[in-house]
Amino acid sequence: MLSKLLARRRSTLMATALVSCLGAGMAQAAVDSVHFLIPGGAGGGWDGTARGTGEALSKSGLVSTISYENMSGGGGGKAIAHLIEVAEQAQDTLMVNSTPIVIRSLSKVFPQSFRDLTPVAATIGDFGAFVVAKDSKYTSFKQMADDYLANPRSVTVAGGSARGSMDHLVAAMAFKAAGGDPRRVKYLAYDAGGKAMAGLLSGEAHVLSTGFSEALALAEAGEVRILAMTGEERSAAAPEVPTLQELGYDASFVNWRGFFGAPGLPQAKVDQYVSMLDQMYQTQEWATVRDRNGWAEAFKPGPQFVAFLEQQEKVIGDLMRELGFLQ
Repeated sequence: MLSKLLARRRSTLMATALVSCLGAGMAQAAVDSVHFLIPGGAGGGWDGTARGTGEALSKSGLVSTISYENMSGGGGGKAIAHLIEVAEQAQDTLMVNSTPIVIRSLSKVFPQSFRDLTPVAATIGDFGAFVVAKDSKYTSFKQMADDYLANPRSVTVAGGSARGSMDHLVAAMAFKAAGGDPRRVKYLAYDAGGKAMAGLLSGEAHVLSTGFSEALALAEAGEVRILAMTGEERSAAAPEVPTLQELGYDASFVNWRGFFGAPGLPQAKVDQYVSMLDQMYQTQEWATVRDRNGWAEAFKPGPQFVAFLEQQEKVIGDLMRELGFLQ
């Protein structure tokens, strides 16, 4: 499962990153400003990751100036194309992305891949979650899975990403584990998690497939209930939410999130960013953000991030072919 790819010890990875930075003479280099480019709208996992990271960097005093820019469109492709186009003027820009950059590249949603950017570091892992409105007839994932087995078209799934992308893929994986046909998922695609949530609350969909951190924020607001999450064990952030595995479904999933620079970003700048993120992990401000969102730390800097992305292409490609999303 994809979650096993994120199981390496973070301490080892951080030590490797620090040695690399020291060798380049950049371990103590300061980053004055960071502009976070977010490939989706407000309310989604990318938005939360960028703003949570920015909050920790700012409150800990590691970076003095933080700014954000939401750029929706093309399943994230618009922001990628923009970053490539303005590369020379984007030395202070970090674009947040995650598993979908691999999925959508494989699916040809956009022509670029992570190879067209400068991978800086993976930083966190976020699980998938299945969310229903607080007045939904479903009080357990099993009830919904049983309905799906009886009639797949009776269960409408909303997601904040394009058809065939991560939210869709995770739902298909879960229903396949329940014994259903993953190709028959009735999926409504929205541009960003906020719009998908609105679709759920309006009754357009029965269930929202989303990130666990997003689900926690929605549940805290009292608008939804979380039926299940895709980690291999329950999260301390919401110990009442069961995993698919403990419900008897052999499925787990973790979505890495991390940051990319513009193509051609100088190695010295990459080292600065790696050092900045490494130092952020040591702060209480980061611990507060991390625990609030139920994130798992998954620090993979520089070359290790590239190697991980290459492995993701293989693992995800195999899974997408199994589920019928790739030939």
